[in-house]
Amino acid sequence: MADLLRSNNPVLKEKAFAGAISTGETMTIQGTVNKTGLLLLFVVVAAAWTWGLGHSETPEAAFPWMIGGLIGGFVAALATILKNNWAPLTAPFYAAFEGLALGGISAMFEKAYPGIAIEAISLTFAVLFALLLAYKFRIVQATRGFRLGILIATGGIMLLYLVNLVMSLGFHRPMEFLYAATPLGIGISLVITIVAALNLILDFDLIERGAAMGAPKYMEWYGAFALMVTLIWLYLEILRLLSKTRRR
Repeated sequence: MADLLRSNNPVLKEKAFAGAISTGETMTIQGTVNKTGLLLLFVVVAAAWTWGLGHSETPEAAFPWMIGGLIGGFVAALATILKNNWAPLTAPFYAAFEGLALGGISAMFEKAYPGIAIEAISLTFAVLFALLLAYKFRIVQATRGFRLGILIATGGIMLLYLVNLVMSLGFHRPMEFLYAATPLGIGISLVITIVAALNLILDFDLIERGAAMGAPKYMEWYGAFALMVTLIWLYLEILRLLSKTRRR
């Protein structure tokens, strides 16, 4: 059973479900979908606030909200991962905080590249629905080899970002190829975007298996939270990729 519940999404590990079998109301796929919709609503409402500030006469006013959103989102995510039974409370906070950050970030990209935000949003949801259909009709399946490959790829990307963060903060020498609008830079962004997208397949698979196991009802919020983590990562990577192609 443990092998069946492996996911490279750090918030959807099998230990999140271990020992969580419920004797009362249980997790359902439809319930998880409904809660994902609610979290998306929280993201959109919060993002609208910082988006508006970013397009006001004093766009710098959005910056404190963005920083607060990033910090608050990290704390809420950490709390949700460590205490998954808190998810009904912490997942909405995570979504709202991330919305504050995304609204400001999107506004900055939009000013530099008009129209890029709606393109990134459209592509993110297009990828989500395309992969959901591919998973539903078993065109793509989360086999053991598939899961292992995505796990290794995602781990490598996270390590790359960590090294870049250390070099940026500690040595003021970030990895330029991660930001450059060169064929190499665009190619790297494209690969990272594909890996982020394929994480959705593993998330769908784990949620389906959690529901089949009879996980407790609060795990619907946890599953929705995990999907939001992947969707937000995917959106940011698409935004970065589009900005590089615009610069070309």
